[in-house]
Amino acid sequence: MGGGTSYGVVTSPAASPRPLIKGLAWDIGLNATIPLACYYVSKRFVSPSELTALIAATAFPVLKSVYDITRRRELDPVAILVLLGIATSIAALFLGGDPRMLLVRESFITGAFGVTCLISLLFPRPIMFYFGRYFMTGGDLERRKAYDERWGNPIARRAHRLITTVWGLVYVGEFVIRVALVYSLPSAIVLAASPFLTGGATIITIVWTFRYAFALRARLASA
Repeated sequence: MGGGTSYGVVTSPAASPRPLIKGLAWDIGLNATIPLACYYVSKRFVSPSELTALIAATAFPVLKSVYDITRRRELDPVAILVLLGIATSIAALFLGGDPRMLLVRESFITGAFGVTCLISLLFPRPIMFYFGRYFMTGGDLERRKAYDERWGNPIARRAHRLITTVWGLVYVGEFVIRVALVYSLPSAIVLAASPFLTGGATIITIVWTFRYAFALRARLASA
């Protein structure tokens, strides 16, 4: 990774969160409109059942996730989280089909990931170290070796632990807020608001992560 990284925190001076943010913004728009439309169409033309309408609403995110995984044809960390989300949806149905379980399903995964981040702080290397290594080395063995060696620097260790802590707290907070919304607002409002809650939390955290990484690199370069 040469001079383009700051102790394994960012990839290059040209690295930018814009492609990630654009993709997330597109997903937010789709997931805020199509599931809500499916919900109302099901209510009007299929059945007045709340459960049936919510199953119809969740069909699009599940099918889109399957399509994305098939298109990539590999199991990266993000794809694994998507698969867990699908499994959670199926489990929610087997748990009695409580409509509120279907509304919370996505945050089960983000909440679990947040808790995993916080628990991983107790281990020698936190989980965001491994996510960073996956996305920054691109499978290149030499870059991976250089990335691993930078863990010996205390600045790198603090950076990865801070990033892991922030992601953990954000996603645990997102889960708590989602549950509060599900149990206090109508399903249609939660369907429309949920993509903005999850996507917004993710975008804000991505932007913070990049800004922190660039600031760290600048500080190290001037030291």
